[in-house]
Amino acid sequence: MLKIAMIGAGSIGFTRRLIMDLMAVPEFRDTEFRLMDIDKDNLDMVTTLSRHMLDVNGLNEVTLVATTNQREAIKDADYVICLARVGGLEAYRHDIEIPLKYGVEQCVGDTLGPGGVFFALRTIPVLLDIARDMRELAPDALLLNYSNPMAMNTWAVRRAGGVRVVGLCHGVQHGHEQIAEALGIPQDELDQVCAGINHQTWFVKLTHKGEDMLPKLLNAFENHPTLPQTEPCRIDVLRRFGYYSTESNGHLSEYLPWYRKKSADMDKWINDKEWIGGVTAGYLEHCLTRFEDYKAMYPKWLSGELESIPLGQRSEEHGSYIIEALETGRVYRGNFNIENKGLITNLPDGCTIEIPCYVDRNGIAPTWIGDLPLACAATCRASVSVQEMAVEAALTGNRELVKQAILHDPLTAAICSTEQVWSMVDEMFDALAPWLPQFNGENRAWQDIPQPQSLNKVF
Repeated sequence: MLKIAMIGAGSIGFTRRLIMDLMAVPEFRDTEFRLMDIDKDNLDMVTTLSRHMLDVNGLNEVTLVATTNQREAIKDADYVICLARVGGLEAYRHDIEIPLKYGVEQCVGDTLGPGGVFFALRTIPVLLDIARDMRELAPDALLLNYSNPMAMNTWAVRRAGGVRVVGLCHGVQHGHEQIAEALGIPQDELDQVCAGINHQTWFVKLTHKGEDMLPKLLNAFENHPTLPQTEPCRIDVLRRFGYYSTESNGHLSEYLPWYRKKSADMDKWINDKEWIGGVTAGYLEHCLTRFEDYKAMYPKWLSGELESIPLGQRSEEHGSYIIEALETGRVYRGNFNIENKGLITNLPDGCTIEIPCYVDRNGIAPTWIGDLPLACAATCRASVSVQEMAVEAALTGNRELVKQAILHDPLTAAICSTEQVWSMVDEMFDALAPWLPQFNGENRAWQDIPQPQSLNKVF
């Protein structure tokens, strides 16, 4: 019987989705899920919905344990899955609204930029507390992290957590699906190699039955009936770089210095028909609306008016496939966030990269990529520099380093003066102080803890 701790399990949609992904594996139908969240109301709601969903599908042997005690959830766990959004929507508002006052227009703000940096500063202490509990109570467990900003969070855990960790995102799967649509090729026939850093991962190889499809990609996107309207920024990067990025139009636009400046042609690069197209503060508004929607849908799910996730319907999220491969030996290939150890040769060692990996009962085996194309590597390196400073600041409580990190953020640098950056960061520190213990006099400096070398569960 597997024991899986889900930290931040109050995420109503994602928690239920991951549970049913695991239930698609017959061997896992006696799993014990420990659902942990500090928000008891959300926790009660997701536990009730999950129990109902399992019962409807005849999965009565699955155990759900709801708790607000993190150590209780982690004790003797085989796997720990982190889904936490530290500070919730209250903190997230500050991530978006304060930079907006200074002209920094973020669509999502959870990966880079002022929002992404402060999201890391408040998430990393929580992840390191999870790692501490794992070291003490579940030393053989693997941490599967879904919490953004992925690259910074997993980098910090590798440096100071002392547990095995892998970061998971679905950008590659979605990008692969979109490219197949543009080319008019079934997705399962389109082979790809995608590599880079999280949310700036590049399809550096695309083949169909042995034929190189990269030379055909720009024409396919430009002549598609809808993609030029929904993905103008991504297609322009493809036009300039020669390679397509995994991320949505809105995400990609906020990691670069060229597309979100207040100028006459900004609208040319933003699809305002849906938030993911790049609408400023789009994801914040989406989250606020979705929360209200979930509250309205809750009684409908319980009454059967709305259908629960059916058994066998499995998403493309990596988590369940990794656990299945490690436990059963069935081989799985996916793109994961891991440490660069000479795997991408023109990105710094030690940073977090997202590359293809293979998983079986022996562990997780990363593939060697070599050099990224130079333009792709240059874009990634600019972000890695911001990430490195932010991680160091999160571990040491160095306020000046936070300012220097955001000063070097590509989008912020395209818009703000040095004085504006310092003022903006000071304002964000004031507003977000309740979630930043390491900057507020609490002695929570973490010493570097050597990363475990055991091959029992992961590379």
